[in-house]
Amino acid sequence: MKLLSIVVPCYNSQEYMRYSIESLLPGGECVEILIVNDGSVDQTAEIANEYARKYPTIIKAIHQENGGHGEAVNAGIRNATGTYFKVVDSDDWVDTRAYLKILNALEKFVAEEQSVDMFISNFVYEKEGAKYKKVMKYENVLLEGEIFTWDDIKRFRKGQYLLMHSVIYRTQILRECGLELPKHTFYVDNLYVYQPLAHVKKIFYLNVDFYRYFIGREDQSVNERVMIKRIDQQIKVNKLMIEQVDVNDIYHPKLREYMLHHLEIVTVVSAILLIRSGTKENLIKKKELWKYIKDRDHELYHEIRYGMMGHLMNLPGRAGRSISVGAYKISQKVVGFN
Repeated sequence: MKLLSIVVPCYNSQEYMRYSIESLLPGGECVEILIVNDGSVDQTAEIANEYARKYPTIIKAIHQENGGHGEAVNAGIRNATGTYFKVVDSDDWVDTRAYLKILNALEKFVAEEQSVDMFISNFVYEKEGAKYKKVMKYENVLLEGEIFTWDDIKRFRKGQYLLMHSVIYRTQILRECGLELPKHTFYVDNLYVYQPLAHVKKIFYLNVDFYRYFIGREDQSVNERVMIKRIDQQIKVNKLMIEQVDVNDIYHPKLREYMLHHLEIVTVVSAILLIRSGTKENLIKKKELWKYIKDRDHELYHEIRYGMMGHLMNLPGRAGRSISVGAYKISQKVVGFN
């Protein structure tokens, strides 16, 4: 059994996938790299096969019909043989020194028969053209260098939450929680990092800047213009987060608080993008989203809608929407996203 399985979802990734894969090779034989070619029509398949031939004990090329990012991750989970599981997107990369430290820690867990369900590290927004690189750290909320539980976490700041880039899961956790990401849907990373949390008991945080999250390409899924174009998929994921996990059933108050916090952020992003689009149709969709939450779970609606961020996203009239957009732009500068 491998120590760590890393899935690299690839769709028409010929221009940048080599850099991503090369950053993962220092893991050596304790790692398996699963390159999932998701129906690409460029040279992605050939590049994946080239690496699989060159590193047959480390790299496996998986070819499938186009199913979207989520289905590529699903394929990785189905094929993984590693004790732990990580997703690295084909336009991102990892820091070598942090990578080796993480592998050493994972190796120690296995050697000492310690079961850690979720391993957390920092990620860096590698924003194109930005002089200052924002780092998402968790030292203010998580214990460092020791195994802990939800009892030990502190309160996350606004705009601070776990992303796919932050986490390494124990592979079996992903299978036990029944995670199955929807096909042909963007923004499923929120589901990936949210749905398994109720099954996570033991956590470890290593304060290293491991994952380098490239952001800034015009065609990138998190580009604001692209997100507005795909707003229905953002809303779909938003609703699936509510449907897949009933926060009222979460056994631990601190975990429930965090999951509400994460859900609030995703809902606010949905709302502000609908406002930013400037169309009457999308303003109607914004009202429909809040109505959906209210009809499904009135308590959840009250907690999200009447929190600080919920109030800010629902100020009345054109002037109110301008204030909402202004607050969003400030948060963009502070957090560094989009």
